[in-house]
Amino acid sequence: MTSHWLDGYLPLGPAEAADVERVRQLLAADADPWSRSTPLHLTASALVVHPPTSRVLLRWHQRQQRWLQVGGHGDPGETDPLAIALREAAEETGLPDLVAWPAERLCHIAICQVAPGKGEPAHEHADLRYLFATHLPEAIRPEDEGSPLRWLTISEARELVAANNITITLDRAERELAVLR
Repeated sequence: MTSHWLDGYLPLGPAEAADVERVRQLLAADADPWSRSTPLHLTASALVVHPPTSRVLLRWHQRQQRWLQVGGHGDPGETDPLAIALREAAEETGLPDLVAWPAERLCHIAICQVAPGKGEPAHEHADLRYLFATHLPEAIRPEDEGSPLRWLTISEARELVAANNITITLDRAERELAVLR
């Protein structure tokens, strides 16, 4: 499978380097690394930011019972993680103006444990994360009643997510936002 989106990606630290290596192995070994039928498969997500206020948007994930970024699985035939993350983010937030920010590049790659549920056993997501920006933060519309959305400062978001690896994504978003100041 082609992985041009992974070309040139530089992991930061040994944990992310190990996760990136597992993604490379998955891409080399599996004809459909997006297939939910495998114990490790790709997902694509995004941390949505509102650059003028330096706030980030988190979504309550019922299955995981925690606040996380938006995103999810590719639909059959989808293979572009940026397009998948954009589709998922628009579906989950209702935001009509999402764009990759500050550029169309991966922000973070993380292997995430997923608890069993919805008829699926426990498995892992190789999550390919982006940063997206909106200039219409007031336009958020939750996908459903069980998936509320919250705009937060980076500090508030860190407190809410606790030890989850999204803290690394938040750190990277904070560095990008600092460039604007």
